[in-house]
Amino acid sequence: MAASAEFVAHITRVQRQLHAFILSVVWDVADADDVLQETNLVLWQKAAEYDPSRDFLPWAMRFAKLQTMAWLKRRKRFPLAFDDELLEQMAGRSLRLAPQIDARRAALADCLQKLSESHRALIASRYEPDCSVNALAEARHTTPCALSQMLRRIRQSLLDCVAKTLAEEAPA
Repeated sequence: MAASAEFVAHITRVQRQLHAFILSVVWDVADADDVLQETNLVLWQKAAEYDPSRDFLPWAMRFAKLQTMAWLKRRKRFPLAFDDELLEQMAGRSLRLAPQIDARRAALADCLQKLSESHRALIASRYEPDCSVNALAEARHTTPCALSQMLRRIRQSLLDCVAKTLAEEAPA
């Protein structure tokens, strides 16, 4: 079955939301990636069943929930923690928060561009895999305490910028 360009765009657009929901349940990035791929396969298989007059994300989220439940059963993890009702509530919350999360992500991207090059590089370095404040401090010839304070100030600046951006974009 050849998927339409519109269907491809729908799947592409919801990847972050589906991954975030799955990760909130399985807790491991690699496992969440696997469940997302399984979800994407099911979405492709069910493409003909999608009604384009309806919102795509809730439809896709239903399959993400089912694939996540199947993963939990296969792994026999969290047998009492995640029942169907809880997963349904989590999926519903993910759907309700999706527009806010997308707006915050866009605002953060804009605010990151407003940082000085050195601050942007420092933030990017800090979130590299296996990077620690101690290693960064040593590389920058400063103390871990001083570096932590600098990171705190940069993060606070980003938080303030995001809040201001979202307030300016909010409908009056």
